[in-house]
Amino acid sequence: QVRLVESGGGLVQAGGSLRLSCAASGSIFSRNAMGWGRQGPGKQRELVARITSGGSTNYADSVKGRFTISRDNNKNTVYLQMNSLKPEDTAVYYCAGFLLSGDYWGQGTQVTVSS
Repeated sequence: QVRLVESGGGLVQAGGSLRLSCAASGSIFSRNAMGWGRQGPGKQRELVARITSGGSTNYADSVKGRFTISRDNNKNTVYLQMNSLKPEDTAVYYCAGFLLSGDYWGQGTQVTVSS
């Protein structure tokens, strides 16, 4: 069974930083691409960062240069370092696993950026 558990969300002032973590099922983690998505108030969920099993990354234009995704295969954990946060980054952030059998999402963690 695929299990993704996010942590690290919270309230931060604009310009601040947060680091999100996602603990993934060991059976799936090292072989698959992982990512982070978010869903802001009244908006559709969007994928903001993705990392392959080999460590290649890509980002949505809205977060490029501010967010960094990384993974630790020994700990079955993927991270999202978020710097220079803006109020428009306020959203529920979800960890994602991209498997051949489909995409899997965690329960999410709230990030709120105050102006």
